[in-house]
Amino acid sequence: MTKSDQSFMRSFSMLIAGLSVLTLLLIGGAWWIYDHEPKEINPQTTAQTAARIAPAGAVYAGDTGRAAMQAAQEAATKAAAAQVAYGGTTDGKTIYDNLCHSCHTAGVAGAPKLGDKGNWGPRVAQGLDTLVKHAIEGYKGPDGNMMPAKGGNPSLTDDQVKAAVHWIVDQAK
Repeated sequence: MTKSDQSFMRSFSMLIAGLSVLTLLLIGGAWWIYDHEPKEINPQTTAQTAARIAPAGAVYAGDTGRAAMQAAQEAATKAAAAQVAYGGTTDGKTIYDNLCHSCHTAGVAGAPKLGDKGNWGPRVAQGLDTLVKHAIEGYKGPDGNMMPAKGGNPSLTDDQVKAAVHWIVDQAK
């Protein structure tokens, strides 16, 4: 080996040794800083992190997904049914004043007006059971008039709808 090669090897070895010492010093310094950093004391951190990285949507999984969607829809229907309208009252006038008047006062969508014997006569002739059925299930007449199911309020019970129909029909007699 020539003198220049020996000089290069000595310089190169010292450079490698110096970089190794510097690396060990940096690792030691980082370790020391990490040990002296205050630890997280918030117990919610794990839950917050999980919520932050949770997926934003779901994947439709065929029949499995359809079953889950149907179960959710049934649960929503049951929740809506559990919230009975107007405190569960079966006073026909109260139900009319809160819901039915919006269409039956002005005759919206062909709705017969309250007390109009000419419009109510043919309907009453069909029978109260038919009127109650149309009010509960909804109805679209041949002349284009329309009655939404339960007046558009699904939280009404069948008894409440029946009471409202009876009260409205009594006003047309």
